[in-house]
Amino acid sequence: MSQLWIKDGLFVTMNEQAEVIQGHMVVEDGVIVYLDKQTPPATLLHSNVEKVNGHHLVFMPGLINTHGHTPMSLLRGYSDDQNLQVWLEQKMWPMEAKYTEQDTHNGAAISQVEMLLSGTTTFVDMYDRMEIVAALTEQTGMRGVLTRGVIGLCSPAEQKQKLDDAIQFAVTWNGKADGRITTMLAPHAPYTCPPDYIAQFVEAAVKYQLPLHTHMSESRAEVEQNIKQYGTRPVEHLDALGFFSVPSLLAHAVHLTDEEIALLAAKDVAISHNVISNLKLASGVARLPELLQAGVRVSLGTDGPASNNNLNLFEEIRLAALLHKGTTYDPTVIPATEALKLGTYYGARSLRMEDSIGSLQVGKQADFIALNIDQPHYYPLTDITSHLVYTANGHDVQHVWVAGKQLVKDRQCLTLDVEKIKYEAQASFERLIEN
Repeated sequence: MSQLWIKDGLFVTMNEQAEVIQGHMVVEDGVIVYLDKQTPPATLLHSNVEKVNGHHLVFMPGLINTHGHTPMSLLRGYSDDQNLQVWLEQKMWPMEAKYTEQDTHNGAAISQVEMLLSGTTTFVDMYDRMEIVAALTEQTGMRGVLTRGVIGLCSPAEQKQKLDDAIQFAVTWNGKADGRITTMLAPHAPYTCPPDYIAQFVEAAVKYQLPLHTHMSESRAEVEQNIKQYGTRPVEHLDALGFFSVPSLLAHAVHLTDEEIALLAAKDVAISHNVISNLKLASGVARLPELLQAGVRVSLGTDGPASNNNLNLFEEIRLAALLHKGTTYDPTVIPATEALKLGTYYGARSLRMEDSIGSLQVGKQADFIALNIDQPHYYPLTDITSHLVYTANGHDVQHVWVAGKQLVKDRQCLTLDVEKIKYEAQASFERLIEN
């Protein structure tokens, strides 16, 4: 039985009250069993308890990235400053068609290093060859919500094979790695998957009790194309196909009407707000204040490293707070506490995992990070929640734990060979551009 005692730390809990506690936290077998201002009672502690001095550190829940494509890190910087369709169809897809299994592994590995070193403990990933990402996640110790993304612009026979592969992956890996890996089904988008094909995914999701994930209403062009092809906007289109009859997570959802927001709230649909990717691709600004006001489950995602171009979720948190103040002319619209919840507790809610992760509370999984606040940009030490949103950066992350296991110590990854991973990622990119 393992036990960890964080002594004299500053804990930003992200629970309902968003409490900040100067005190102590005890973790036993991967679960938080004590969190209080007072020193834990001697009867709770084992003789072999591991002790961590919390001085000059702030502890908070691990960040939750609810949308991404980790193997695409190999294409970081390869094609920038393009609109979405040109970037996808003329740049990304042709390069991705050259990917080997090793490329998928190398891209996912460098992404997991980047996420861990910037404080992300749980991530959603949509890509093909997802079994490679799953095996890597099992090794690294991260918590992954993984899905084999499927583009249905192909023959019926190939569509069937892709769907069968997606189901096989989801069923095989769901609950693996001591529960750290869960799975979803993911038709890529309404504009890349015909309606009858999406309906097959819905049927499979119901049969195997799996959530659904897709891109939706990312750009104006996508919405207009959906109306032209099917006579409806994407939200109504997916609703008619039964997509929202199971727990579902939508990436982007930038272009929504009031009626669509009300429908998504009524259907309890979750949305991953990809602030930076949407800006970089000039897709627009999602209606985050209205979504939150309507009670929609909203969280933050980086999208892939080729459209962001990093996986530092602290940047998404900060920009989510700032951007919407600017677009609404209201400095109160997304306060710091709400922004920080978007990257933690609200991420867990979007994944229907709020009972186990997303906040520091007794009974929850010990997924948490420690930031070094003994740095000039944190002084004076006033409102720590404000500092974490408007001042902090992923590079301030000093330690990372998932399910009570330390994965990063003094900014060193304990489960990954970072130098080897950097070398292999560079080699993969050079092979891709030469072929």
